[in-house]
Formats: sequence, structure tokens, C-alpha cells
Amino acid sequence: MSNYIHLKKSNCKNCYKCIRNCPVKSISFSGSQAQIIEDECVLCGMCFVACPQNAKEIRNDVPSAKALLAGDAPVYVSLAPSFAANYEGVGIAGMRKALMQLGFAGAEETAVGATMVKNEYDRMADAGEQDVIIATCCHTVNLLIQKHFTEALPFLAKVQSPMQAHCAELKREHPGAKTVFVGPCISKKAEGEAYPGIVDCVLTFEELDAWFEEAGVVPESLPEDGEPQGKTRFFPTAGGILKSMRCDNPQYSYLAVDGMSACINAIEDVINGNIHNCFIEMSACPGSCIGGPTMRHSHRAPVQGYLAVEKYAKQAGGADFPVEQPDSAALQKELPFLKKEKPRAGSRAIEEILRKMGKIRPEDELNCGSCGYNTCREKAQAVLDGKAELSMCLPYLKEKAETFSDTIIQNTPNGILILNEDMEIQQINAAARDILNIRSQNDVLGEPVVRILEPFDFIEVLSGGIGIHDKRVYLAEYDKYVEETIIYDRQYHILMCIMRDITAEEKEKARKEEMSRQTIEVTDKVIEKQMRIVQEIASLLGETTAETKIALTHLKESLKDE
Repeated sequence: MSNYIHLKKSNCKNCYKCIRNCPVKSISFSGSQAQIIEDECVLCGMCFVACPQNAKEIRNDVPSAKALLAGDAPVYVSLAPSFAANYEGVGIAGMRKALMQLGFAGAEETAVGATMVKNEYDRMADAGEQDVIIATCCHTVNLLIQKHFTEALPFLAKVQSPMQAHCAELKREHPGAKTVFVGPCISKKAEGEAYPGIVDCVLTFEELDAWFEEAGVVPESLPEDGEPQGKTRFFPTAGGILKSMRCDNPQYSYLAVDGMSACINAIEDVINGNIHNCFIEMSACPGSCIGGPTMRHSHRAPVQGYLAVEKYAKQAGGADFPVEQPDSAALQKELPFLKKEKPRAGSRAIEEILRKMGKIRPEDELNCGSCGYNTCREKAQAVLDGKAELSMCLPYLKEKAETFSDTIIQNTPNGILILNEDMEIQQINAAARDILNIRSQNDVLGEPVVRILEPFDFIEVLSGGIGIHDKRVYLAEYDKYVEETIIYDRQYHILMCIMRDITAEEKEKARKEEMSRQTIEVTDKVIEKQMRIVQEIASLLGETTAETKIALTHLKESLKDE
């Protein structure tokens, strides 16, 4: 297989929707990226349709078709009958004109080849060649059986698909010509390459639409007088193959099954021997080909598509396309065994993976399918096969993240309080309960914050949208000092308050301030006392000096008198 679907890596968002929608889980996931496992893929295209990021791309074969047109050989188009739903109102005449504007030599409806195929189915049923006959028009169903349900290989009709039968007929009619099939299916690309020499290139309707747009070609409705018509135009609808067959062997039951889940259930019934003497038309896509993965998004509507095909097919009036029926040998095809056996892990290995995903007991296995796998044990097997990662278990990740965040919140020394926009308490940790003297969180959860705190700061942050950071607040009711940070998260519509208890710091600061005040008071008193003593000493010294001065003056005067 040659990488028919590949991934645009930058777009993959770990949603696992492709795995959930893959019926055979042929997608591996590593390094946060999904990858197609080609050996297991059945090319149903369900991952392509389901991907919400358009991360899946289908291989573009328009350059190959253009290369064929650039060659010397004429190139003819086999146009799948589902075109009537994709290009509603445009018949084969209008499509042929549009395709010839691109450079093709001509175009015919694949329904011509479908006539040959349904004739061979009728012959097989009439002859009773097989107990159960599974129609092989849908290559995805063929791959499903070849790769995953090989016990049902004997029940596949070894008959070419309408695409193969028609392209072989075109080459017989136009010796040396090349053929290009256009339809709504991805797996037809693989079928064309698996049986070389019949179909030279396969395009999807999406590829053809892009080519039309590039070339400025618009298909238009044209009169179809003289165009051959046949009831096998019903082939792309659910039950359309049976509608075109005779279904007249009374020994056989004829039934149609569409959609991968229904097909798998029917195949399992066949393998288990629950179905006998039955012709089963199987289509991988819901609604059959008109629900194909590369139908236009606006036309991927089974009911609307069925009505468009029915309207176009009824023009045949119950007749068949005029064909020269090849013999059975010319319509034979090989359907080889393609399954690659892989060793299955033992129960101990599965249990170990489950344990790593936090699933210790049977009741831990939710089997929710969020990882894309149907059961936890199926996911564990995928991990052992290298197709999945432990981290793909979303309940496990959620529980792990919640446990981790709860551990941080509950063990941080800071008080944390979470409010909604109605100022109601949503979460409160142990540190906050200690600060606010709250015995249990159940006492306050869902209650207005005004019950335990003044709401003014919260109202200010909610109304203004500007957070408060490291604001020192005294909670008088609790005799606590806190450093308060309040943040408003607009995305999650919550207010988060972080409170750092600084009571001890504030009290130590107050103690030091008191000590400083007392020290200053003592110092002031000492200074005052010292100043008083100095002043007293000075006063005494002043009196003594005056008396001495008087005595000396008297002595001086006495000496003068003598």
C-alpha cells in the first residue's frame, strides 16, 4: 500500500476521534501524532471524514492523470455512478463534455461494467456455487476480510469490481488506450494498483472538483438523447446491486448490509456459521457509495444522494446497459490473504499496563472509549503493540492531573480560595481553613464569601478586571494578618484568592516596634536626667565662681589700699 492517506502533523490535536471512528483501529499514536498503519488499514476513509482538524489528506493523483494525458495514448474515464449524487442534475453527456475539456478522449459510466458484474452474480447465485456469496464491488470490504477476517475469504465472490470490468472493456474497445476511474472512494486507488494493467489512475470526486476549478470547467446539464441507460445506475445506493439483479433463486436469501459496523457483524455471523444460502451485498459506507468519504461535503447526504441517483437511474426504465458479457474466467479476480499475524500479549502483560493506567480493579476499567478503543484491555493491547500511549487514557490523565493539582493546593502553606462570579465559594484548601478558623470545607462550599470575609476586594477585582497583588490585610474577626492576592480568570469565570498568613511576621514586627519605642522612651529619660544633672552641676559651678570672684575682688581692693 502506498500511503493513500497521510497526516498533516501540525494539525493533529490529540482528540483520538480518528481512532474512535476507525473500525479496525489501524491508527497508531506516538509523539502526540496519529499515524496510519498501512498493513492494517482498509481505506474506509472514516478517519478522513471524522477528523475535526482536517489533519488527514488523501494522496493527490491529479499529476499522474495529467501525465497520462501528456502521453501519446488516448485516455478514457470510467465515471462511478455515484456522480449523479455528487453532480446533481448533470448527466453523463454533461460530464463527458467537461472531462473532454480537461483533455480526456471520452467518458462512460462505470455502471456499464456493473452490468457485467451483476450478470455474473446472478449466474453464481443461480448455480449455487457457494453457500454464502459476499459481493466484492466494495474494495474496503474486500480488504476488511483479507486483512482482519480471513476465515471469510472463501465466501467472497471472486469477481472483478465494476471499475475493473469497465476499464478492461474500455481497453478492449480502444486498443492502446489508458483508463482513469473517478469516484467517491479512497480504496479504489489501492484496488487499481493491486491489479495492474486494468486501471491506470484513480481520482476521487474531490480531486476532480479541484481540477475543474483549476481549469475553469463547470459541468453542465446536456440532453442525453441516444445515451445508453441501465438500471445498474442504482449500484452506488444501499441495496442497489440487488435492485439491479434478478434475485430469482428461491434457495437463496438476498440481503444488503451497509456501514462498517454492520458489515463486521455480518462477516462474523458468516464465519460462525450462522448464515447459509445467502447472497450478501456489503458496502463499507453508510448508504453505500453515495456516502463515500470523498463525496462533496454538501452532497454527503445519503437520503438526498439516493433521491438524485434514483431519479437518474429511473430513466433506464428497468432496462440494462447493452453489453457483450465476458465469460466468467475473464471476470475472475484473485483475493489474496493479506493478514499479518502479530503476537498477542499475555494476561500478565495486559494487567501490568492496566495497573500503569491506574486501573487496579475491574471497576476501574471504565471502557469509556475516550482513547478511541472500545475497552481498556483493547487499549492496553494497543500500548503493548506500540500503537498507543498510556497518556491516551483521559480519565487516567484527568484523575492524575486532579490528584496532582489537589496535592499542590492542599499542601501549599498559602491559603487558597476559589469563588465563582456570584461570589460563592467553590473550593477552599486546608491552609485557608486554618486562617479563617473553618472546621470543614463542607461548612462553606457554595456559600457566599461574605459569610467568612469582607467581599469588597473581590467585588473590586471582578468589576474592574484588575487583580490585587500582595495587599496586606488585617482580618479583625480572626485576629490574623494576611498578604492577599486576588486574580480574576475570565476564561473560567472564577476568582482566585491566595492568602499568605503573615500574622507571626506582623506580630514580630509590632514587638520590635514596641521595643524600639520603649528604648527610645528610656533613652529620652536618661538624656533628660543627664541634662538635668549637667544643668545642676553647671548651676553649682556658677555660684562658686561668683563667690570666688567677689572674694578676689575684695582682696585686690584691700591690697590697693595698702
